[in-house]
Amino acid sequence: MATYTITLSDAEDKALKTVAVSAQDWIDNAVHERCRIAMEEIFIAEAQKIAANGGEISGTKDEIVMAANVESAADRQIRLEAERLARFGEQA
Repeated sequence: MATYTITLSDAEDKALKTVAVSAQDWIDNAVHERCRIAMEEIFIAEAQKIAANGGEISGTKDEIVMAANVESAADRQIRLEAERLARFGEQA
């Protein structure tokens, strides 16, 4: 399980508290919701791959997401930058 810490400036904290009763609850909800959406996208893509290959979908959504071979955003950024450099060189 991963733990993340966020640091807000005093101004950011004050601003967040004008739209959220609990800053921590708001942050938790925002992150969990984004994770839920990404997990759903991964699950659907994996289920489509499995079905297209004639396989049977088994396991929980979490198990299917964990077994999925997906590219992280960091890896995707590195790959895209390498592709851009290969295509356009240093001039881009």
